[in-house]
Amino acid sequence: MHEIITLQLGQRANYLATHFWNTQESYFTYSSDEESYVDHDIHFRPGLGVDGSETYTPRTVIYDLKGGFGSLRKLNALYELQEEGTPEGPWNGPTVVQRQAPIPQSAYQQSLEDGVAPARLAADSVRYWSDFNRVYYHPRSIIQLNEYELNSSLMPFERWTVGEELFNDLDKEHDILDRDLRPFVEEADQMQGIQLMSSLDDAWGGFTARYMDRIRDEYGKTTVWIWGLEDGTKNIPREKQFLRLSNTARSTVEISPQASLYLPITVPPITLPPYVTIDRRSPWHTSALISTASESMTLASRLKTRNGLRNSLDEIAGSLNVNGNQNIAKLQMSIDLQGEPLQSKGGHPAIADESKDPRAPSQDGRSIVVKPATEDDVSLDMDFFPSDEPIAGPGRHPMKSTHVFGQTKALRGTNEPAVEDEDDFDGRERAKRRAAGLPIIHNSSPDKVAVQTSLTSDSAVASRLKNIRNIVNRAIGIEEREALGNSLGEIAEAYEEGWDSGSDDDDD
Repeated sequence: MHEIITLQLGQRANYLATHFWNTQESYFTYSSDEESYVDHDIHFRPGLGVDGSETYTPRTVIYDLKGGFGSLRKLNALYELQEEGTPEGPWNGPTVVQRQAPIPQSAYQQSLEDGVAPARLAADSVRYWSDFNRVYYHPRSIIQLNEYELNSSLMPFERWTVGEELFNDLDKEHDILDRDLRPFVEEADQMQGIQLMSSLDDAWGGFTARYMDRIRDEYGKTTVWIWGLEDGTKNIPREKQFLRLSNTARSTVEISPQASLYLPITVPPITLPPYVTIDRRSPWHTSALISTASESMTLASRLKTRNGLRNSLDEIAGSLNVNGNQNIAKLQMSIDLQGEPLQSKGGHPAIADESKDPRAPSQDGRSIVVKPATEDDVSLDMDFFPSDEPIAGPGRHPMKSTHVFGQTKALRGTNEPAVEDEDDFDGRERAKRRAAGLPIIHNSSPDKVAVQTSLTSDSAVASRLKNIRNIVNRAIGIEEREALGNSLGEIAEAYEEGWDSGSDDDDD
């Protein structure tokens, strides 16, 4: 079935992944007149609930710190069990059980539980990523790391080495791969790959690096995509700027060589087009924007195989890594809110003719085609590739013209929408769907939207890696400065081959 298993590491990754799973839920169809062009078995797994009923839950493992799951419980309506009593042991004296007050559900979650029309979400009402979650997870998917607490000032989860040490300690005690990931891998008939979402510029970068070591030890040939999130270094104290970039440098050196595709993403982009209005302080807003791009870019990997629709994660990554050593790519996107074909630089429609036939009309009228870039390319106005120029200091060399090594595009257009009216579902039907773990379809966006996304491997990667090296050389100790700087330089060289003039600009 070419299954894809998802790993979600940390709060920022879980915001992004929650949007992803909500979108996958929206692709389900329930009418005999409709057929989804998405193969749901790729990202969802069948199972049995505690009462013997069939369930369908995401193929994912979710890690977060204590307090990071909000009101989400490990056990839910599909797998509700009697809570275990106090474990017996050699102690015969009285026991005192102290329970922390549970985090109350958001109004949105409560309305879903009650089977009524959901309350409208707002940036100030979303406290945790679980507040807007619309799917049920298998209990094996929920892994809380109690050693650290979310947003703790006493034991902040910020330094790269802290995450590395936490993984090593947990792995010695539990064998994380066997306990958490292997059960999902063994359920897969023919695993297509793993997509791993994590932040790179904090302690989760160290945790991810050691996780990747274990993945490569066990699944050396498996395609692994890394969606690496970075908060950016603008408008924060200089000390934290250096800490984040040092973490990012270590993550790049340790993780990118082991990934099939490594995608650094800034949250959110420094500049946005005028038609995009978001609250930059809201992770719900910023992750939604990134999810629109990442989900559109990978949609071809989960389409049904008819008419040659599907492009696997490995095929997409191979179209970018043309020289075998260029697996770092940048994500870009443009949106047309009117649903008209996006215009290329030459004024011609960007969507190729083949994307307007059966290449991928989905149940809601959208179409998608993944194809290599052409000279008549579309100028995309949202670039999610991180930029560290604001703190690079004076004396920076001007940006050289960018050379593209490999690029792939995904284009989604809309025809007339065919969205079910949520008024067709009464409260009882909505509650039954919710209890069964099925999606509830709501027409919350009547506007027609066309989305174009691209992944590009180009010489801008070298410029960014050199910039990071120059900055962190002033922030890290002498004992690791040379090794880290040399490793960044070696990775950067792969994005200069056949293009860079060979000058030693930025090398000192």
